[in-house]
Amino acid sequence: MGTVRGARVVVTGAGGGIGAALARRFAAEGARVVVNDLDAAKAASVAGEIGGIPVPGDASGVVPAAREALGGGIDIFCANAGVGHDGGPEADEALWQQSWDVNVMAHVRAARELLPEWLERGNGRFVATVSAAGILTMIGSAPYAVSKHAALAFAEWLSATYRHRGIGVHAVCPQGVRTDMLTASGTAGELVLAPTAIEPEQVADAVLAGIDEERFLILPHPEVARHYASRAGDTDRWLGGINKLQRKFEELEAASGTSG
Repeated sequence: MGTVRGARVVVTGAGGGIGAALARRFAAEGARVVVNDLDAAKAASVAGEIGGIPVPGDASGVVPAAREALGGGIDIFCANAGVGHDGGPEADEALWQQSWDVNVMAHVRAARELLPEWLERGNGRFVATVSAAGILTMIGSAPYAVSKHAALAFAEWLSATYRHRGIGVHAVCPQGVRTDMLTASGTAGELVLAPTAIEPEQVADAVLAGIDEERFLILPHPEVARHYASRAGDTDRWLGGINKLQRKFEELEAASGTSG
């Protein structure tokens, strides 16, 4: 892990779940880690555990403070903070806006701050926690699926634009991960994500392996590659399969009395 040992790393949304697992793994590999989270107590707890530096606050604006905390530079930035909201077009406008701000624009704002430093010295690494929803979809949650597709599109653009200038970009696309977000996902999560859910530490392992192998698309659930190919190769058949899941979801919601 020569690209990680001694690296100055920032992980957003690192107070728990995938973010905390990433922070722990980077620290174990010899990196200096800034732990960012909206919850200052959680950020301090994880940082204290790993010998990292807590920099609490909004992920959208963390780069200047994190850079200062790390002594003037950032080598690896993990845009991991994310939110998931249920619903479709009828979902409240504020929930759509928050999904866009946290899941997409926080990545854009971080890159805006990081790129001048990285391009000047000819190296840097941007790791976006996207979700399989970004290359497939997620029933019951249009704001999440749509914003995660945008997050993937931004990561792809960064890679296509800057890889020849030393900028490494990775899109991490797990399915179900045993985190608070999975617990909060209700019937849709139980139906689609829970059966194959993995631990956050397994995602962190996949990320470190993906960095070591310089892979853009990191799939902690290997079967997602097959679903991705199916989506591209026969979109109507793939959509039919997703619609079958949607109908099952509606049946379960009706049976539990939670349908709208």
